[in-house]
Amino acid sequence: MRVQVVDHPLVAHKVSVLRDKNTSSPVFRQLTDELVTLLAYEATGEVKTVEVQVETPVATTTGTAFAKPTPLVVPILRAGLGMLEGMTRLVPTAEVGFLGMARDEETLNIVTYAERLPDDLTGRQVFLLDPMLATGGTLVEAIKFLFARGAESVTCICLIAAPEGIARLEETHGGDDRIRLVLAALDERLDENAYIVPGLGDAGDRLYGLAQ
Repeated sequence: MRVQVVDHPLVAHKVSVLRDKNTSSPVFRQLTDELVTLLAYEATGEVKTVEVQVETPVATTTGTAFAKPTPLVVPILRAGLGMLEGMTRLVPTAEVGFLGMARDEETLNIVTYAERLPDDLTGRQVFLLDPMLATGGTLVEAIKFLFARGAESVTCICLIAAPEGIARLEETHGGDDRIRLVLAALDERLDENAYIVPGLGDAGDRLYGLAQ
């Protein structure tokens, strides 16, 4: 598993504004959208391509196009939806699937409550969107789910991660070079309520205007 924290002044600036508790929901959504586009540029550096012939107004030349099957973008519901437009703006020809996962409060296991994905992901490069990597439980199970469908590789794009979440991924998928994690920031720790510190609060609530 490969982990990349994107080191760029624009990324650092936008993360700082996201963290601010006074940042309004509309601004939070806009910044998330912009951040994901910046992260997606880094995350798509290994997308499979093929050569194609292009007719310019002057001559014929060799160009580049996405190979088939095209990349698949999968936001994890609900907060991952706030990252979707920023990703598809950069990769508009990608297909989009959806994955809904939640923690069972009795068993503490992660359960899949909704999914809209192709039955066969053989040969697909998948980009998994989830703003916060906290304990890592949801992302671990999402990756397992995608590989069980035959995905060739999974690139996870997250805004903020805690060391505990990365450790959880390493325990389960650490030796798998098909997995890549692209982050805007790696934070200090989780608190007693499993919130990322310093973090930015509940990303889903802040995206959709539900923060108290």
